[in-house]
Parts: sequence; structure tokens; C-alpha cells
Amino acid sequence: MEPASGSRHAGPAARPAAAAVLPAGGSGERLGGATPKQFCTVHGRPLVSYTVRAMERISWISDIIVVVSPENIETMKTIIEKYGHKRVTVVKGGITRHRSIFNGLKVFAESEFSKYLLQKPEVVVIHDAVRPFIEEDILLEVVLAAKEHGAAGAIRPLVSTVVAASADGCLDHSLERARYRASEMPQAFLFDIIYQAYQQCTDYDLDYGTECLHLALKYCKVNAKLIEGTADLWKVTYKRDLYAAESIIKDSLSQQICIITDMKEDAVQAGFLLHESLKSQIKVEAISISLCKSDNHLQNIFSGQCYNFIYIHDKQSAFQETQLQVDMLEKSNIPLFYPVILILVHLNSSENISFSIGMEELTRIKKFAREVKKKNIWVYGLLIHYKDHLPLQEVVNSSAGLIMALIKDRNPELIGVLFSSLVG
Repeated sequence: MEPASGSRHAGPAARPAAAAVLPAGGSGERLGGATPKQFCTVHGRPLVSYTVRAMERISWISDIIVVVSPENIETMKTIIEKYGHKRVTVVKGGITRHRSIFNGLKVFAESEFSKYLLQKPEVVVIHDAVRPFIEEDILLEVVLAAKEHGAAGAIRPLVSTVVAASADGCLDHSLERARYRASEMPQAFLFDIIYQAYQQCTDYDLDYGTECLHLALKYCKVNAKLIEGTADLWKVTYKRDLYAAESIIKDSLSQQICIITDMKEDAVQAGFLLHESLKSQIKVEAISISLCKSDNHLQNIFSGQCYNFIYIHDKQSAFQETQLQVDMLEKSNIPLFYPVILILVHLNSSENISFSIGMEELTRIKKFAREVKKKNIWVYGLLIHYKDHLPLQEVVNSSAGLIMALIKDRNPELIGVLFSSLVG
């Protein structure tokens, strides 16, 4: 789920004109494998795309410069096109991190370096492409500090004590951990300061340096303001970090659910019971509605920040209604580069469990699910069989656990599968 793009720190008038440079030229040696970490997929989408989107949804960032190695330029352009990213320029990186950042800055100052010269920002943000969980609040705090002090950067407390080893591999001394901090991203600078610093850099600094704030201090005598950052500023470095990133994204998409029922009594009752069963685990909105293309309330629901929908019905076939919901999701404001879950719940009170849904309908659901998967809408089916209202409560309570598992796990291998929940 995307965080709200508002900020508690400043109104629109206080927000400076800013641009972002995202170095994304690393080889990913520490991650292992042939794919650089910025292009590794997390929940079906390249990591760099999450970071670009985090910057893109902040209205006061005018341009996003992604700096990649020459062999990955076309890969990055394909990602931009596939996920519909805006305000993004891809720049060829250098052989080191600092040389790549310098190349990214040049598109604002040297027309011969770019096909078109972008408007120079007041402040430029430098942020690693493999730090996808950046929020507007911390970014704005760093940018406003940079506007006041010339440079600013996020920091975090040291987790471990830092020691220095002697030439023979023995302990020489240790640092007092309370006095030191880990330098993190984002960092921000008045553009003229950081560009001037890079112009004066020695080849040694460009080839072996790692800290941008130090360049501003060394070449421009600017003491950066240090801002205490949040715990989610960590960098994806090792393979285990990819799993952690996927877990965070899954959790963020599983905070809210919308239960939609038709107007039939049993469907409304099932929707109410499911709401009661789930409300202690997840934010739930339940509506009973007659699906039609002109329903503004349903369209507003689909245009919110919910990525999980349940449609409860008692029809032999609800294919037309399901297609309508998919159409509304496609036209909504939900960014469909995140998977949206749609669980179709079929209520059945007949004695014949086996034939409550025919094989033709099952085949139709599977085919439909495969097609809409291409649009990043993941369809699952659930058959709830009951005999009267008392068992309905039991079976709905039982089904709630399965529904939560489908939402939290978000397993693409189960798309189009019809699950069954029975009582008695």
C-alpha cells in the first residue's frame, strides 16, 4: 500500500524545487547471482522501480535521474515504460559511484551531456536506488535542512561497535559508539554546492570516495546538518535483504480489505459475518451493492488505497459482475504495478456440493484469472457450502483464516484456484 504523500512538516509554499539523482550502477557482487540487485525482482517487480515510484509520488520532486551502467540502459528504459514511470531520465553511469553521481548532476548543468538540458533545481537529493522504503516526511526534513545549511543527510545509530585493527590483525583501538552515527540516505544539497564539489574532486576522491557529505565539507567548507533517520532507510545489500523487502511490501499491501456483496440476504449476511471475523486482524470496509457501471460509491472504493477485495454472491455464475469489477480496478487510481487481490466467494446452500459450480464455470474462472493476471489483478475462488444461517456463521469464521492467508501470502501459483470451505 502506498503511503500518503502529504507531510506534517511543511505546507506547499515551504517546499523547495528539488530533483533526485538515484545511482543504480552497482554490480551486486555482495548479493551474489548474475542480476545486479537494483534489477532483482521483489514481488514480481524490479527493486529500482519501487524506489523510483517512492520519489515519483512526491509532487515537489521535478525530475528523477536514474544513473545506470551502460549495459543496463535499455533494461532501465524498459522498466520505465512497463511500469509507467514519469519524470524519469536515464543517464549512463561511470566506473565508480561518485563518477556516476557526477554524471547524474551534469544533466542539469552541461547541455552536451544530455539530449536536453533539464532545469537546474534549487536542491538535489541523492538516494540509493536500492533503498526503496523512503517516506516523504524524512525526505522533506533532509531537503529543508539542506536548503538552510547547504547540505544534509540522514543518519542512524551504530548497531555494533567499530574497531580498528593493527597491521598484525590485532585490536588497535575501538570507537566510542555513542559519539558516532552510520551515514544513510537520503542526502540533499543545494545544487550549486554539490556540483561545485564534484567539479573540484580529485581522481582519487572520484574513484575511492563513498561519502557525498564529505565532498561538500572538503571542497566547499559546508558542514552538513545530520538528521536522525527512521529504521526503514536500510539498503538492500545481501540476498536476505530481498526476502525482507518482499515481506515488508506484502505486509504493507495487506492492511485493508473491502468486502463487496450483492443485495441477496445470504450474501449480505455472509459479508457481515466475515467483517466481524476479520475486523480484529485487518481494516475492513463492507458494502452491499447492486453492481452497475454507474455506481459512484464502488468506483470511489476502487480508487482508494485498498489492494484486497472480496466479492460474495450466491449465483451460479457471477462472471459479468466480476468482469465489471476488474474494469473498475483498471480505471481506478490504484497503481496496478502492485498486485491487487480479488477473491470471488460463491455461496452454496444446495445439497449437491460437487456440482454447485459446473466444470464449464470452473474452466471459465481459470482462464479469466490467467488473463487478468497480466494486468496485475490476482483472482482466487472460494466456495462456501452451508445449510442454514447457523452453519453459515461457522463456515464464514473458518473461511476467514483462508482469506487472510491468501491476502498475506499473495501467492501467484494459486491464481485461479477454487478453494472450498465446508461445515457439517
